[in-house]
Amino acid sequence: MALGEASISPRLHLAEQTRWRTPEILFWLATLTPYFLFPNYLSLASQIAIAALFALSLDLILGYAGIVSLGHAAFFGIGAYTAGLLSKYGWGEPLSGLVVAAFAAGVVGYATSFVICRFRHLALIMLTLGFGLLLAELANTLGWITGGMDGLQGIHTWKLLGTFPFDLYGRAAYAYALVVLFILFLFARRLIHSPFGLSLRGIRENFVRMPAIGAPSRGHIRTIYTIAACIAGVAGALLAQTTETVSLDSLGFERSAEIVVMLVLGGAGRLYGGIVGATIYVVARDQFSGVVPQYWYFWIGILLVAVVVFLPNGIVGGLTQLAARWGRK
Repeated sequence: MALGEASISPRLHLAEQTRWRTPEILFWLATLTPYFLFPNYLSLASQIAIAALFALSLDLILGYAGIVSLGHAAFFGIGAYTAGLLSKYGWGEPLSGLVVAAFAAGVVGYATSFVICRFRHLALIMLTLGFGLLLAELANTLGWITGGMDGLQGIHTWKLLGTFPFDLYGRAAYAYALVVLFILFLFARRLIHSPFGLSLRGIRENFVRMPAIGAPSRGHIRTIYTIAACIAGVAGALLAQTTETVSLDSLGFERSAEIVVMLVLGGAGRLYGGIVGATIYVVARDQFSGVVPQYWYFWIGILLVAVVVFLPNGIVGGLTQLAARWGRK
């Protein structure tokens, strides 16, 4: 009896984790409120959705597999430039552009994963940072393709589904970004709450011992790194399509650092952490830059320090702990 219970407990655990709960349903319903309560901020809401998708991609490798990356913007930029170049040279259909951008970022992610899977911790930081800087400089050098410091010009995204134009008000842009975010979130949610997802957490805790129980650490890291690169490429393509601009900062270190900050704010390894962190960061940046344009990074720094000191597991982690304590009471 005990053996039978032990053999099915992992399946029961995964089934429990994949069950939708009321707070999750309310959270996704709340993402529709900008259409009713903040119609003038739909463009900002679309930027939040794109940043949340980018943060989700980083969470898959950092929060769950323990792959520390300071060059994740490389895949974001590849996706952005791929979608932008497709549109510039005559193919502005958004959905197929997402697919091509994801493929391009995934190919580069898969190629670099063979190096990434061989290193851990500090070496990973240096490798990913170096790769990101090299790619940014390459894009700057190939100015005749990328536009260099002036950015990629001539992007024109066709109407979504041939019906909905991307206007300055962000109505179609937010719906588009939100639907893509939700679909890829469902994919990530199912992936994390699967035996593969459990093995990723085991690799994060002990890279060396996992092969002893049949989980190839390097193979799993290559897989999740490629998946994360594809999702980051989709986020970059969304930005290029909805804003019709692509610049070198889409590949830069600053974007990589920002996405790490978002993940720390929300809580790494929490699935919703990247989404919550991106929302707080983008809204705070918008508000602080409006009040003190020269010093808004100062207030972001205070916010980050406060979260790390008082909520070391991030905002979502802190809320989870509070909910657990309330449940015990």
